[in-house]
Amino acid sequence: MKRIFTLFVAFAAILMSSRMQAVEFGYDAGAELVSAYIWRGQYNGGLSFQPDVAVGFDAEHSSLRVGAWGSLGASDWKFVRGLAVDAEGNDPNTRFIPEVDIYLNANIWGVTVGFTHYYYFGGSPFLNWKNPENGTSQTEVSLGYDFSTLFEKVPLSITWNTMVLGADHLEKEDGTLKRAFSTYIEAKYDLALPFDMTLSLALGISPWASTLYGNDGFAVNNIAARFEKAWDFDVCELDLFALGSINTYGINKSNAFIWQAGDYKLYQQRLNGCIGLGVWF
Repeated sequence: MKRIFTLFVAFAAILMSSRMQAVEFGYDAGAELVSAYIWRGQYNGGLSFQPDVAVGFDAEHSSLRVGAWGSLGASDWKFVRGLAVDAEGNDPNTRFIPEVDIYLNANIWGVTVGFTHYYYFGGSPFLNWKNPENGTSQTEVSLGYDFSTLFEKVPLSITWNTMVLGADHLEKEDGTLKRAFSTYIEAKYDLALPFDMTLSLALGISPWASTLYGNDGFAVNNIAARFEKAWDFDVCELDLFALGSINTYGINKSNAFIWQAGDYKLYQQRLNGCIGLGVWF
């Protein structure tokens, strides 16, 4: 991990020294209210409030950000209480699942290197779900490229994300755990539409077995489309969006999130979606 972090620091140093005379302070801040927390083709919860704030530096063809993203939401949209836990320990009651993610992203000429540390209050809803005491956090490294940096008319980006630390394990035949290195690779294409509208198309895969994504081998777990309409004001930008996702691995498959679901089938279903409203400053 130290070696990876050293590489990140070196990359960030190159980024900032490349255009030191043009470096400016930069920030991003805003929040979204979503009808459901959809993450990489999976339903992670119901109605959620998700703020995001980041600070850093911008230079020509490069940027650096450190920030925090959070989600405060319910495990489902029913808000049901008082139900009995079943014989397998599944709790059908609605509960709140707070999450905070701390991230570092460095970008130069369209290449992005990032770190994200996910923290789940009250136990991890992921991975080795029968033993939630196994961990409450995990760390992911990312590498991506935005092709529009060189080809303006090709709004395509590809990102590789791999969990390297924390609650990310597979159970071996002898009952012991091994690191899963759960990986998600996504290609996204953004189509600009009239009247400040955007259609984003995404294809996400998990290339090998992962308890995090619920697959025991290669799986296409996210075919998604997000339609967004933006309004620009003097002090902020307002976004209204709708997201639809197909998880081809989601049907009739066990899933790491079932133990926290108020409605178990939500975490196994093939189709997921939400609507949301965002404000950005």
